[in-house]
Amino acid sequence: MPKNYVSRTLEPFFRKADRQFPVLLVTGARQVGKTTFVQHLRTEERTYVTLDDPTTRALAKSDPPLFLQRFRPPVLIDEFQYAPELLPHIKMAVDRERKAGLFWLTGSQQLQAMKGVSESLAGRVGIVYLMGLSRRELIGDAQSHHPFIPDPRPVSRRLRSSRRSSLEEIYRAIWRGSFPAIATDASMDRDLFYGSYVQTYLQRDVRDLAQVGDEMAFLRFLRTAAARTAQILNFADLARDADVAPNTAKAWLSILQASGIVYLLEPWHSNLTKRLVKTAKLYFVDTGLCAYLTEWSSPQTLEAGAMSGSILETWVVAEILKSFLHNGRKAPLYFYRDKDKLEIDLLIFQDGTLHPLEIKKTGSPSKHDIRHFTALKKLSLPIGSGGLICLAEQDLPLAESVHCIPADAL
Repeated sequence: MPKNYVSRTLEPFFRKADRQFPVLLVTGARQVGKTTFVQHLRTEERTYVTLDDPTTRALAKSDPPLFLQRFRPPVLIDEFQYAPELLPHIKMAVDRERKAGLFWLTGSQQLQAMKGVSESLAGRVGIVYLMGLSRRELIGDAQSHHPFIPDPRPVSRRLRSSRRSSLEEIYRAIWRGSFPAIATDASMDRDLFYGSYVQTYLQRDVRDLAQVGDEMAFLRFLRTAAARTAQILNFADLARDADVAPNTAKAWLSILQASGIVYLLEPWHSNLTKRLVKTAKLYFVDTGLCAYLTEWSSPQTLEAGAMSGSILETWVVAEILKSFLHNGRKAPLYFYRDKDKLEIDLLIFQDGTLHPLEIKKTGSPSKHDIRHFTALKKLSLPIGSGGLICLAEQDLPLAESVHCIPADAL
């Protein structure tokens, strides 16, 4: 177990789920710390086995009953997706023993993992999703990291537990990214880490998910997609710039989504409104990987460059997404854009109420930045507290129920 283990917000929810479900699956992108997370929570009586080991994997695939006799529950099976043959036999073991906490599974490839689990373990498995380290986890405030709502009271509490970050510190964190190995070790070479990550991702996940024949073409597509983070998705433009067919672009984007590389933010939809744009917005989940793929050589060049605003928006959306997923909650996040081109970066829909958020790279916020919030009145839904997340130093009111929210509150 690494000495620099960072406490994760997901821990209490995972322990609670372990008392309810016979099987728990921890899934997420590669290198987000899934194995470290479950190893930290594992007690001595729970056997650990990894299917990264070729011999063990061969046994799991060729003789699942013998594998489960050798590794009896409670057991932690790491990278279980390499032997989906185990799932029917895990189901039989669960139905036989009928108690919680028997099997812990980890898996990196969501698409394959979810398909097998949904078919074999329906009703028997709790699924939790782990992302890279959140800012709250990195500053040691993991257990009080609740789902983000732009209400002045929790925002003030967050600010009191967080020191002021400079512009350079924020962009250094964005440039390095949230994978634990690099986020917790300032001496690790960033380019070396991401170069290895991309190569591993291409050789393992992509090959397994879609049998991509031309790895260089896929890498070009990956870089083209990274350049479009925080933009409305346009498949025709994406395919043209990546020099691939539109159907190929759609298939490859589904791979990025399935393997936890990108997140598609859906537009707000309502039966009462027919004037909303229906295309999703594309976000890279890890800003460090996004900055590496778009070849920003330092935090300073990233902050001063053309992607400065979009990469900040990407970071904010990822942090808010983590605040929900790491509490075991589905993220009720949307964006707003209508045919009059009125846009709102983020809507949080909770308890029947919409909470609007704008994200701006500015230290001098104004009412002009939130002018599109008035467009929500035509939706005939309750509008709750909203905010402008920016680089200001204080959380100050901008309008009725709308506050300026410093990025340190994330």
